[in-house]
Amino acid sequence: MGVGQDSGFSYRVDVIRVVAIVMVILLHSQNDLTVQQLVPFEQVRWTTVAVYQSIGRIGVPLFLMLTGLLLLQPSKSAESLGAFFKKRWDRIGLPVIFWSMVFFAWAFGVQHQPLTANALVQGVLTGPQYQFWYIYMLVGLYLLTPLLRVLMAHANRGLIKYGLILWFVSASIMPLVHLVTPFYVDDNVFVLTGYVGYFLLGAFLLTTKTTRRGLLWFLTGLGVALTAISTYVLAATVGGSQMYIFQQYLSPTIILTAVSLFLLLITRQTPVAQETQKPSVTRKLVRLISENTFPLFLFHVIILETLQQGYLGIAINGSTINSVIGVPLMTVMVLFLTLCIIVLLKQVPGMKRLIG
Repeated sequence: MGVGQDSGFSYRVDVIRVVAIVMVILLHSQNDLTVQQLVPFEQVRWTTVAVYQSIGRIGVPLFLMLTGLLLLQPSKSAESLGAFFKKRWDRIGLPVIFWSMVFFAWAFGVQHQPLTANALVQGVLTGPQYQFWYIYMLVGLYLLTPLLRVLMAHANRGLIKYGLILWFVSASIMPLVHLVTPFYVDDNVFVLTGYVGYFLLGAFLLTTKTTRRGLLWFLTGLGVALTAISTYVLAATVGGSQMYIFQQYLSPTIILTAVSLFLLLITRQTPVAQETQKPSVTRKLVRLISENTFPLFLFHVIILETLQQGYLGIAINGSTINSVIGVPLMTVMVLFLTLCIIVLLKQVPGMKRLIG
């Protein structure tokens, strides 16, 4: 099924973007609100936050699968390299430069980090703030996209399934084998790893037919529950950094949850006549957030840290509010404050292209 064959497709894309950015902000909103140890009086709070984290971790996989869905359409395989990379530059090039400069100013001017040549060079190479890791990973996927387009255009579903199975075993199962046993398989056996699997999954799942929405809801909930429970068990037994292995983006439970939710959101659930009706207030809001997800993704960290550090006179962090309430409250506040600022900035001539 091509993108243009479904008149309600663009709205479902918007919904995925909105859900994904909300989850990303939800995940980041736990900074300074999350207790790190399973101490007796904090178990309820810790467990609640573990559930929030298990939900928030789905945002990046949703973004990756949606990007793969949109870029790996067979009809786009004939696009020239020049045209493809020009579009990518127009989409993220200037905004990344602009927001990098903003975050450099934030780091050196507001957070008073040492301004050194090494800090500047390293900031350019890996990003001036932690959320920029996604941009650099996305650039890597863009470099592979022309090759992956040829694969998706000419390979049959069986071959693509084979590649996805190899990726799942390599990226998701092997780390668990090493966790629960003293053995490990040489890394050179499995070379298809990283985030490219999510990229391929997006295009692959678009052609997956399913009407079992009840099952997809069940699997989504099951994936979140398994992620949270597994994290709790590892925290109570293994501890250390390994207790969060099931909350890594390539863990089996995160992949299960992300795939199930993606199928739920991309599959038509209302008649075409209803999908093409006059946009409601909700649809307009969904569209507004969707078309601003890129600047939201990059800029929200400044708003988040402003609220947590109390730069406006009121601090919202682990010392002032319990995480059970604080995480969703922070998520909503950061989302709409950031959105309002972005919308206002875009009214300034020339800023829209810089902001993204």
